[in-house]
Amino acid sequence: MPRDEIDLRYTVERLSILDEDGNLDEALAPEASDDLLLSMHRTMLLARRFDERMLQLQRQGRIGTFAPVSGQEAAQVGAMAALRKDDWFVPSFRESAAALWRGTPMSTLLLYNAGYNEGGAIPEDSHDLPIAIPVATQIPHAVGLAYAARYRETDQVAITFFGDGATSEGDFHEALNFAGVFAAPTLFLCQNNQWAISIPREHQTQSRTLAQKALAYGIPGIQVDGNDVLAVLAATREAAERARGGDGPTLIECVTYRLSVHTTADDPSKYRSDDEVEAWRARDPIPRLQRYLQQRELLTDDDIGELEDALAAEIEEAWRDTKAQMERLDDPRNMFEHHYAELPPYLREQRDAVAGRARED
Repeated sequence: MPRDEIDLRYTVERLSILDEDGNLDEALAPEASDDLLLSMHRTMLLARRFDERMLQLQRQGRIGTFAPVSGQEAAQVGAMAALRKDDWFVPSFRESAAALWRGTPMSTLLLYNAGYNEGGAIPEDSHDLPIAIPVATQIPHAVGLAYAARYRETDQVAITFFGDGATSEGDFHEALNFAGVFAAPTLFLCQNNQWAISIPREHQTQSRTLAQKALAYGIPGIQVDGNDVLAVLAATREAAERARGGDGPTLIECVTYRLSVHTTADDPSKYRSDDEVEAWRARDPIPRLQRYLQQRELLTDDDIGELEDALAAEIEEAWRDTKAQMERLDDPRNMFEHHYAELPPYLREQRDAVAGRARED
């Protein structure tokens, strides 16, 4: 009997458009207006500075544990910039840059990270799901939303973000299988930041790429330079167009790096070297984009300095707003809210007694 090679439907490509020096491959460059380029730069820089301020606040004990985004801004902003406002956004726990692009107020993220459930409230007209902490559990949710969009015959897509560690979870494989079988318009965006907390990528799988895992489920997969915001924009835009046209899901592996801690409860010096971090810091997505914008004469050093000042002021204003919300929420009378349409007399008495003590204090 013959021993033939099986012709698979897809192969895996790697995409890079903007190199580390800010040089562009014109043949591969996606269409992007000057305004879009500057907006992506602004959001990426805001996410970085916001990250740094939250880390200060956490170390001061003013907010709780969170997962910094530093180093992964291009993978998030480039992807979200390719989508529409009515598309579904399904985050994990590190997508602050993506959330900022979608218009989530910084005060909302701060309130959530300070431990107030009000910070996780989703506006009724929003197509953003809440932060998901358990690894990979949000991936099937995105497929469900995408399947519903197809069933309703809309052209919406759903994008879900996750890390390389999530590809070792059953939820990831079940979601890809379902999406492939039912052609659910889902964009699976894996931020391969090289570490699943302290487990390196090479200890998770023998696959040469994470993108090739898509081929097992009959869907296309592509590996992208995740520190190249234009490559991420191009790959996500192409995947979204394919999904809107009825051709189903795509797995996008963004090769990037977590420059900071996994969460603020983590000490990465225990498991990775300073040399490794510095090598990846040279590939930082923000200076790369800045060099390109400066070559295009869309940005100057003075512009960057003015933007830094403006963003610092916005972040501090957001923190002031958050503190004011926290003070209101810390009012002990709040414990009597949302239990009854009309408080019974004995609870009204207790509420009034608490209010009297609060006035005395």
